Amino acid sequence: MNVGLGVAVIVMFLGHVYKASALLPSPQNVTLQTLNTRYVLVWTWDSALGCPANQTATFTFTAHKFKLRTKKRDWKSACSETADAYCDFTSCDLYYMGVYMLRVRASCVGKNSKWVQLEFCPDKQAHLGPPSKVEAVPGIELLELRISDPLTSKSASMKEIYPEMYYLIVYWKDTQNAVKDYRGLNTSINIATLADLEPWTVYCFKVQSRFNFYNKISGFSETQCQRTTGRTPLWQIFLWFLASLVLCFLCVLLPSYGLFRFYWLIKATFFPSYQLPENIQEYLYDSSPDSDRPRLLTPESEVEVCCESLDVLPVVVLPEIHAPADPPGGLDPDPSRHSRQGSGDSGVYSNEEGSGQAGGSSTGAEPKKGTGPATERVKMVEIGVVESRTEGLDVAPCGRGPKCWPPTRVWAAEDVLEECV
Repeated sequence: MNVGLGVAVIVMFLGHVYKASALLPSPQNVTLQTLNTRYVLVWTWDSALGCPANQTATFTFTAHKFKLRTKKRDWKSACSETADAYCDFTSCDLYYMGVYMLRVRASCVGKNSKWVQLEFCPDKQAHLGPPSKVEAVPGIELLELRISDPLTSKSASMKEIYPEMYYLIVYWKDTQNAVKDYRGLNTSINIATLADLEPWTVYCFKVQSRFNFYNKISGFSETQCQRTTGRTPLWQIFLWFLASLVLCFLCVLLPSYGLFRFYWLIKATFFPSYQLPENIQEYLYDSSPDSDRPRLLTPESEVEVCCESLDVLPVVVLPEIHAPADPPGGLDPDPSRHSRQGSGDSGVYSNEEGSGQAGGSSTGAEPKKGTGPATERVKMVEIGVVESRTEGLDVAPCGRGPKCWPPTRVWAAEDVLEECV
């Protein structure tokens, strides 16, 4: 009897546990959010059903590749005991052409709900995304669009998966009218040209990706607007040329002229080209010991180096001329000759000649005919001997100051013939 009672109690306890676990509800509204190769599983769950108010439910998500001929299933866990009501299982790296079984359940205070399973085929169910980037290059009455392919989770092009994917370009003229003139263009290449457009007009466009096998159509890219160009008229080119000249003058020539004027102003202020009057310079250069005036400037003679330029000319050496022998008796017929021998220049010679004649007249002695200085000079001219004088030595001045002097001429001995006579 006691044994039967114990078995009954155990059965009742197991039934209560099973009933309590069965009361934990499963996640609801399980859906997939996909874009290219990015996959997210989303669900809803009412926390008031089967979970205490102070407790938080957790969820577990697993996935495995669907195989028909085997019962063994290799489940891949992407989210384990997470409190979020979604699970991003892109990291599971599912094969895009495969078929997978997805499942999720809720857990709370040691109780688990039933698994909610969902079949998923990326090739058929994953959504196709719009182009990753669209750029417009304006041209003359046209627009050139450069389209970048949609990208996978590994930044690869979706054309590697869908080689037959193409793009639909919708464009229209941007006007204030409510009715738009929409135009469409299909292209499978990444560079498309919108031709036959109006010049200098703004056009708007958007691009959509498409794949016809599963009728996959992406959303449109962000709407962009771009203005076309046209041929520039000649008058506008001329105006731009004039504007560039004015800008060049204002930015280059005007500052250059200002710098040039500033340079000459500084030079004229601190380094004037005119000289001070001589009376002012003498006052400034005054440096005599007895002067009480300050010495403000330094004379140039103390700064400059004086150089004396000498012109040296060759001296003509005259041949020696011997006078005739003295007359017998030892008498000197011309006593003034001795006085002429001591003279060195032509001036003294002429004076002495006159003084000799005067002396002769005073003494009453008459010189012999054919003797005397005049006769000697005539003889020298007859024999071809020319009286020579050394040219003057010119001493060139150097600068200004007390150490420099005006050119002077120094004369050498004028007459050498007197020494010979």
